[in-house]
Amino acid sequence: MALQLITAGESHGPGLTCIVEGLPAGLRLGREELDADLARRQLGHGRGGRMKIERDTAVVTAGVRHGLTLGSPIALQIENRDYANWQERMSPWPPQAGADEGEVHLPRPGHADLVGIQKYKHTDVRNVLERASARETAARVAGGALCKAFLRELGVQVRSHVIQIASVRAPEFSRPLAPEDFDEVDSSPVRCLDAQASASMVQEIDDLRRANESLGGVFEVQAFGLVPGLGSHVSWEERLDGRLAMAICSIQAIKGMTIGDAFSLAGVPGSAAHDEIFYTPERGYYRESNRAGGLEGGMTTGCPLIVRAAMKPLPTLTKPLRSVDTETHEPAQALRERTDSCTVPAAAVVGEAMIALVIADAYRRKFGGDHIDDVRVALAAYEERIGWRRQ
Repeated sequence: MALQLITAGESHGPGLTCIVEGLPAGLRLGREELDADLARRQLGHGRGGRMKIERDTAVVTAGVRHGLTLGSPIALQIENRDYANWQERMSPWPPQAGADEGEVHLPRPGHADLVGIQKYKHTDVRNVLERASARETAARVAGGALCKAFLRELGVQVRSHVIQIASVRAPEFSRPLAPEDFDEVDSSPVRCLDAQASASMVQEIDDLRRANESLGGVFEVQAFGLVPGLGSHVSWEERLDGRLAMAICSIQAIKGMTIGDAFSLAGVPGSAAHDEIFYTPERGYYRESNRAGGLEGGMTTGCPLIVRAAMKPLPTLTKPLRSVDTETHEPAQALRERTDSCTVPAAAVVGEAMIALVIADAYRRKFGGDHIDDVRVALAAYEERIGWRRQ
């Protein structure tokens, strides 16, 4: 049984829709836990004026009754409050004579604008940029909140933090992180676990924003409590590494991802690259290191899953780059719209949602179950068979 998530909606349209299919019946949901992640996605120093308008909340329109999932597809809707200012330009129907159609002919370097109008035979860049916008990720975060609720029932927690913004990088931790280390991460204005690095990141954002620049960075997502054996080695499309890479790199502006120590392993000998295996009757099989980031052979090992993602600076700049007017083919400055300076902290929350989706799908594929109790029974039987002790 697979888990599927689909989103619909445009950045300045009436709203966003998310449909999640494949969750079991009987899963208890709370309105607060759905809206909490949406609010976290709006956090972060460097956000623009749009976040002062939107106050994202998810309205459940199908698949949940009296706080319990029904086993049918779950539909969520998120209102775009800014649509009130865009009704004519984003109307689904032809505009009245003389109305401002809001056409855009100035594609931005680094955005989907130019290739999108070429591919879909549009003349108006807005037909592309509205859907390509990272506003779409609000719907993903809503769907990810459902996946995280499912995973919590199975003892799994998904957390994130920012480790770099522009040239400022937080120091590496001298020990493995635990779920409780993330409890106060949202109190940082950049969602960084190191207070000194957090202050430096804020200063970096302020300095580059004054210079009309945008900023990228790196965030990390960790998942705790995963049972060994999610994913598979038997075919390339079932390897969890590939599914995670697709999920993370599908997030707008993400240009790369790593699992575990990744590139640093390329520069060390094999004896220093792999995680040795130990066994005691009390603990079962275990490892004392986690260089692999919780994955071996496309499958979870029982260690925390560790994924890092690199985000490029946003392509909408307050001092636009050079471009070409697609109507006249004359040189011009790229489109300038309201924008954020830095969204790495928000992207980390989106990363949580996408990791949760992939992991939840892996649990559904492996353990099935029409009701959440069926899933628990199947999981417990598997844990007993392999002798796994939750660390």
